[in-house]
Amino acid sequence: MTAIPHHAEEATPQGSASGSSFYAAMRILPPAQRAAMFLIYQFCRQVDDIADSTAPRADRLAELAQWRKDLDALYAGNPPAKLRGYIAPIKQFGLRKEDFLAIVDGMEMDVPQDIRAPDWTTLDLYCDRVASAVGRLSVRVFGLPEDDGIALAHNLGRALQLANILRDIDEDASIGRLYLPREALLAAGITSTDPLAVAADPNVPKACAPVLEKAQAYFVAADEIMARHPRKIVRAPRIMSKYYHAILDLVVARGFALPRNPVKLSKAAKLGILLRYAII
Repeated sequence: MTAIPHHAEEATPQGSASGSSFYAAMRILPPAQRAAMFLIYQFCRQVDDIADSTAPRADRLAELAQWRKDLDALYAGNPPAKLRGYIAPIKQFGLRKEDFLAIVDGMEMDVPQDIRAPDWTTLDLYCDRVASAVGRLSVRVFGLPEDDGIALAHNLGRALQLANILRDIDEDASIGRLYLPREALLAAGITSTDPLAVAADPNVPKACAPVLEKAQAYFVAADEIMARHPRKIVRAPRIMSKYYHAILDLVVARGFALPRNPVKLSKAAKLGILLRYAII
């Protein structure tokens, strides 16, 4: 569950790329950038699928360990066949091995045991690995300057990830996972870490409030960074930001109390964002 974030058709590499907001945002890029982004997407999808599979946990850990070895071989100049296509974009855009490895590490956080009510520090590390690390690869492709690129990846990655966590409370609970932070749950009077029990607790809206506050602050910070750069450079991340901010707005309008009906951005809304921000 990455940012090309967390479980959802809107963001993660699950289902077809052509049906996602990621595809819509990336297809506006020039050919070399677009090809590089789809390779990053492909990588994220493959390791995400391992983390979310129903295979024995030991098997999933072994598969992720093999990906680390494959990345080592790629950067040592002896790539396995499945990663040969990455050689050119790595050289052209300066993609860093540590960011690919961070994504694998993030996926692994879900594997030994399902994440359940992590503390804020652990949740932030998870967001950094599965979301902001993807952003760090992406901003190199987009061509942002180093400092602002890293800052944008930090803020926008976390914004997208927290938005999806708030949206997907019930979906996550159904597979035994709970990403709402422990401190927020305890402050809301929720002592259980059982995902289904927490999802049914009437105090969940209180626990969601600080997560929502952080997500909104990250969106604001990301928008401020993008505003400093030419529209052409930040078109793709701005489209992703607008998609996910719109999703978060729908989640807030729906509320966090039961019943929580699924939230999805309409095709018309997606198209409106795309037309507004894709044109230079």
